[in-house]
Amino acid sequence: MEVIRSQKRTPSNDTVSNPKIPLYLTAPQMEVRLEEFELFAVDRLRVLKGVSDGLARGRNPKEMDDLVDTLWKEHMRDPDASLMFNKDIISHFVLRLVYCRSDELKKWFLSMETALFRHRFRLQNFEAQRAIVGEFGLPYKAVTGAELEGLKERLGQVVRSLGQISPTGNNPIISFSHLVIRTCTFSYGKFLVLFFAVEAVYYKVPFEEVPDLVASRRVLIQKGYAFVAGSQLVSLVVTQFRSHISKALILTNRKWTTTIREREKDRLTPIVEALSTSYLGPDYSQSTEYAEISLKDIDQVAKSSFPLCMRHLFEKVREDHHLKHGGRMQLGLFLKGVGLKLDDALAFWRAEFTKKVGSERFDKEYAYSIRHNYGKEGKRTDYTPYACQKIILSAPGAGDHHGCPYRHFSEDNLRAALGRMGLSSRGMEGVMDQVRNKHYQLACTMTFEAVYGTSCDAGINHPNQYFEESQKILKSKTPPAPV
Repeated sequence: MEVIRSQKRTPSNDTVSNPKIPLYLTAPQMEVRLEEFELFAVDRLRVLKGVSDGLARGRNPKEMDDLVDTLWKEHMRDPDASLMFNKDIISHFVLRLVYCRSDELKKWFLSMETALFRHRFRLQNFEAQRAIVGEFGLPYKAVTGAELEGLKERLGQVVRSLGQISPTGNNPIISFSHLVIRTCTFSYGKFLVLFFAVEAVYYKVPFEEVPDLVASRRVLIQKGYAFVAGSQLVSLVVTQFRSHISKALILTNRKWTTTIREREKDRLTPIVEALSTSYLGPDYSQSTEYAEISLKDIDQVAKSSFPLCMRHLFEKVREDHHLKHGGRMQLGLFLKGVGLKLDDALAFWRAEFTKKVGSERFDKEYAYSIRHNYGKEGKRTDYTPYACQKIILSAPGAGDHHGCPYRHFSEDNLRAALGRMGLSSRGMEGVMDQVRNKHYQLACTMTFEAVYGTSCDAGINHPNQYFEESQKILKSKTPPAPV
């Protein structure tokens, strides 16, 4: 895949003969415009982050199918099938390059791409699924003849053990995981008789290649082989897909470290290194009607609407009259984003810091950086508040107070902080479960939902988003002032 400057790219005619879901076995031989390199990757990243959020919220397989279908249509769909197919391939290989660079990044990308593939595969019809199996070149053959006849009774036992009868209708659906079987029923005296059907197509597979089916006892195992029903092909294919992507990430990392990073240091490397921490929502560089505070109400607003990370920093600067550089940047840019004007910001920091360092030192060492954050010094850059991803990936040291409390606090300190925010024992346990599973943004989302008693389906991805959503809720409950 060669990245070029902007010029029109003609899609290859052979894309239409490929299956709907590419397997990403080899990098595409095509030219890619520099704009597409980043834009396609960002669109796919939106899909993967949506998948991650859905899984973290415990959505069931059917709900995940619907979510993936919606996400794909929203971010990846194109009226031209060949262009959509190319976008699919290009975006995958770009993100493979982005996420090959550390074990943590590789683990996340592998899990999300595998989940995405699983649910896209489930959405295909059986013929399309078989075509994808053929593309993998899997050596497994269908069990036929006498072998299948000899197994039918035991296969039927598996079907019956997994079946759950629908409570409505005279012809219930027996459903388990990926398999749906219609039964025939009739009454005989006081008894309801069910006929369970064994599927027509089974594949004989080494049991270690379908660990999810074995773990949930959804297959018959005999002499080291699992007999996988045709409707369970997804488990077989997903195992192969995950293995391939895992190996490919290792090889991509070698290419990145030995050649690509240095060769592309002035063009692609900055894009690649930025994408893994990209925040894909509003930058909150400009305050809105729900984000404008002044010094006179900052303490009350901090208590009612600041997310835990900013509330902690605010309390520390009030308590210690000082913050190290990381904390000043994280809190200072947040305050800028919620509408604190430059003059008020200078007054706020001066009032606290001069209690410890004096006015002269404050003006000499700290005032410049505050004006710099507001674009009034240096290159006049209008800096934007930090998003959750950047805060989570920060590495606070001794004496620092910045970072994400859900990641960087001890369990006792986090529980105490959540208690001060008013979370119940049940709400706190839900948050702690997400922390233990390293779903830090979902933990913050659940804190928001517990504090304000409302759902936040979009999830919290930015401290300033937390603030704005909080203000919307609080102001909607405040009666309008009399005219």
